[in-house]
Amino acid sequence: MNSNKICILLFLGLFLFNSCIAQEKVSNTLQFTENMTSPQANLEDVSWIEGHWRGQAFGGVVEEMWSPPLGDSMMFSFKLVADNKVQFYEVGGIRQVGETLLLQLKHFSGDFKGWEEKDETVDFKLVKIEGNRVYFDEFTFEKISDDEINMYLVVSEKDKQEEVIFNYKRQ
Repeated sequence: MNSNKICILLFLGLFLFNSCIAQEKVSNTLQFTENMTSPQANLEDVSWIEGHWRGQAFGGVVEEMWSPPLGDSMMFSFKLVADNKVQFYEVGGIRQVGETLLLQLKHFSGDFKGWEEKDETVDFKLVKIEGNRVYFDEFTFEKISDDEINMYLVVSEKDKQEEVIFNYKRQ
């Protein structure tokens, strides 16, 4: 066998090996695609998110407070504190929209200056609810117990995507 064929076989072998490894990577988030429709759901399906939660992420302390369902929504506030300073806030909620749910939020820097334009929100459409998990577009809530939840979020920066986990304990 000549060296060109060996190089091609080695390349194909490495490509297939890397493809298998990539497929084994477990993802805790799902993506909402154009041809999808959000499933039927209501706020009672996600009411276990209610509470005061604290954990660590992004090099600091993260805190979220979720209200119980009221007025076709559950609202929340979020903050990240690193080096004893608020890095940013989020305000938003899960809204009942027709027969499904929509997660919406807005970001604010530590001095409450908004990141998004006045009438813009960051929206996450519901993909599915299964067992102890609620899957929005690249954002998942997972109930571990009554006093612990995980949130998984796909963070995009330039050409790189990373799934970040927030492990929260009830306060």
